[in-house]
Amino acid sequence: MDVYEAVHSRRSVRAFTDRPVPRQVLARVLSAAARTPSGANLQPWHSYVVTGAPLAALKKRTAERVAAGDPGDAREYAMYPAELKSPYAERRSAAADQRYGALGIPRDDAAARRRERARNWDCFGAPAALFCYIDRDLGAAQWADLGMYLQSVMLLLRAEGLHSCPQVAWSEYRTSVAEVVSPPDGLVLFCGLSIGYEDPTVGSVRIDRAPLAETVTFVGDEGN
Repeated sequence: MDVYEAVHSRRSVRAFTDRPVPRQVLARVLSAAARTPSGANLQPWHSYVVTGAPLAALKKRTAERVAAGDPGDAREYAMYPAELKSPYAERRSAAADQRYGALGIPRDDAAARRRERARNWDCFGAPAALFCYIDRDLGAAQWADLGMYLQSVMLLLRAEGLHSCPQVAWSEYRTSVAEVVSPPDGLVLFCGLSIGYEDPTVGSVRIDRAPLAETVTFVGDEGN
């Protein structure tokens, strides 16, 4: 699979089979992802890969919290600005409409949307999950490095025939994750990444992207 195909085929898959992911495959992916660039080679990512009984226990514990109406843990960082301005607010709204519309869930069915969102904490059925942490003393540039690292991981997973779904939602129940992975003090959970083989029997939707002209400005000669 070439890099263009990996980028094009990568999407946030929300339905996985229970087929196990071989540890040697995950180790190969993460060894290669270590080549991700980072400012001054700080390599600020701290990853924990959870499978088998520990992952099952985490899913069960989090599902119990959700079912009990537990609103989750106090946020350690904001997912979005309090006031999301244009065009970002419109893009977020359109993405939600596309996703829930494909599932037949109307905008005003809050209960159905909550049920669908709760599937995050079952990793959408995936048999493996990666939890990515960063040292709380690091800054915005290092958080950007984390994004590059996760993109490397997701594209390498595609090269192995696997899919993934990055989930900042896991930060909402970070204490449950910590009970399983026991991170050292000083680390912040950025997100989880569900990993596995896509369930082809479940329909999916690709969320639209903005036209190139909205996000890219070319400055200079056209070239050849």
